[in-house]
Amino acid sequence: MERPLLNRRLAEFTSTIFAEMSALAVRTDSINLGQGFPDTDGPDQIIDAAVRALRAGQGNQYPPGPGVPELRQAITDHQRRHYGLDFDPDREVLVTAGATEAIAAAVLALVEPGDEVIAFEPYYDSYAACVAMAGGVRVPVTLRAPDFRPDLDELRDAVTPRTRLLLINSPHNPTGMVLTRAEAEAIARLAVERDLLVVTDEVYEHLVFDGEHVPLISLPGMRERTVSISSSGKTFSFTGWKVGWITSSPELVAAVRATKQFLTYVSAGPFQYAIAEALSLPDSYFTTLRERLRTKRDILAGGLVDAGFEVYRPQGTYFITTDAGPLGEKDGLALCRQLPERCGVVAVPNAVFYDHEEAGRSQVRFAFCKRDDVLREAARRLRRLGPGPAAQTSAQSSP
Repeated sequence: MERPLLNRRLAEFTSTIFAEMSALAVRTDSINLGQGFPDTDGPDQIIDAAVRALRAGQGNQYPPGPGVPELRQAITDHQRRHYGLDFDPDREVLVTAGATEAIAAAVLALVEPGDEVIAFEPYYDSYAACVAMAGGVRVPVTLRAPDFRPDLDELRDAVTPRTRLLLINSPHNPTGMVLTRAEAEAIARLAVERDLLVVTDEVYEHLVFDGEHVPLISLPGMRERTVSISSSGKTFSFTGWKVGWITSSPELVAAVRATKQFLTYVSAGPFQYAIAEALSLPDSYFTTLRERLRTKRDILAGGLVDAGFEVYRPQGTYFITTDAGPLGEKDGLALCRQLPERCGVVAVPNAVFYDHEEAGRSQVRFAFCKRDDVLREAARRLRRLGPGPAAQTSAQSSP
């Protein structure tokens, strides 16, 4: 056939950098600090809860479309406990197949072809694909090193009469930036003033090391225009269970549910019961999680500094963005393809998360959600990293 099989909106999304780098890690037996998944499981009691649900026949057949009542109640309890927000578990909560489906369902439900969607770049690659599937137009507002703070004037200038939605991620992947309360309030005022919808990706809400997490939906005028998204994978280290959720107004939940029911319909039945129990874990669990990840951040950051990278220490998430420029490397993608052979470590290049690729051309992202001994070994290997081919060629050609 002369006509391409894949529709043109998705032609640029045939593969992901995560698949390429993870395959490279396996092929070279390298330490995989590219894809963001922990290398240990979450709490044993939550695994036991999933087994009990399986044995009891809870969720082995189709669970309710909005999610099992126990999990929806647990989500509302979580929002009240941590943020003072009250939601109706029957009308204002929807369980999804992870945050990725929640984002897709929200964008597909709320965006018409030609609508503009503003997001901070660099951004998680599914954002661009979801906007494309909806026929929308993505409009990036660039976060710039070294602190990756949003330029609120640039954000305001990006809004046009065609803007429909702001897609906001904080704590931010891949940069680790966490919006301040003042920044969140400014974004909320803009959304209200210009009558914009907002979708917030808050999956790293409990992984904030510096500052605080401020849900935009908690701010004045935002309840009726915000779809707040989170998930269990990052908080409880069960990324394979794919249990996510949205909280929002009844009208927005109904709109997203209308789309979600034709994607997975339902998923993760027995795991929903387990995550309901996980959300009720004591505050000490969340504090310990955060402190352990802070230690992991510092182990890897020290190794990256010693290796010669410029390190942008993250305020949140479990990723560190670096710049390879001090190593003489100008192309992060080329470097990431060389790293396994040069030092036995895999990372991902930030440029793939930008529309304006030059803004992140030499940046490389490392995940630190790994065992301490793995991070120390990665740091040891990275210290072996000498000047690469690009730097050597440059030095040889210099007078």
